[in-house]
Amino acid sequence: MLAVFEKTVAKSPEGLQTPQQQESPALNALKDGLLAKHFSSLHPSAVTINLGQSGCISYSVDKQNPLLPRLFAVVDDIFCLFQGHVENVAPLKQQYGLGKTANEVIIVIEAYRTLRDRGPYPADQVVRDLQGKFAFILYDSTSKSTFIAADVDGSVPFFWGTDSEEHLVLSDDVETIKKGCGKSFAAFPKGCFFTTSGGLRSFEHPFNELKAVPRVDSSGEMCGANFKVDAESKKESGMPRVGSAANWSQHY
Repeated sequence: MLAVFEKTVAKSPEGLQTPQQQESPALNALKDGLLAKHFSSLHPSAVTINLGQSGCISYSVDKQNPLLPRLFAVVDDIFCLFQGHVENVAPLKQQYGLGKTANEVIIVIEAYRTLRDRGPYPADQVVRDLQGKFAFILYDSTSKSTFIAADVDGSVPFFWGTDSEEHLVLSDDVETIKKGCGKSFAAFPKGCFFTTSGGLRSFEHPFNELKAVPRVDSSGEMCGANFKVDAESKKESGMPRVGSAANWSQHY
């Protein structure tokens, strides 16, 4: 799977940008669909969805791990790529009022929609409720916002980086990430989620800040940073007081 988002939709954390970018240059991943075309060359059966000025997403079901299948769905202009599996599907379907045929990607879309439309839980709890091995990329074309997450063990290969124009690039294919981002990439942080409004957060430790730890590759060169929970730094706790028309997801 692949997603490239314009920086007004998903701003890349500063730590992903490496000082050596000029020595291992990235391309403009959105220009003429260059990275999507590269992804399609590796996965001939890939389908690419153009999100207009916001970016693009691509997915393929070939060369996949049968234990970590890829799923894609669109519901009410919400696009979601999901890889992996969720163990507690039955109680989640009941919680969100979904039918028997609903699968993991539909659950994620409904969980996001419930959160967006004044759901009863904060975003970290919504992700924490997903028990299993997974990574997902969700884009809401109505609000031009993203919701991205990976499980606590990093069970699914999942990488993110920034291209030459600071577009955020995400993929389960490390060669695609290298092609688009040069050395400005890293594994997506375990047990974390990213939103357009709130940036990167830990759903395991929602009240702790995350700090960038510089990553060094096998040749000793600085690359994009890994993000770790900072045990010494705390966010403000408590539910913000907002009006009834407010979008709760903007506060997490």
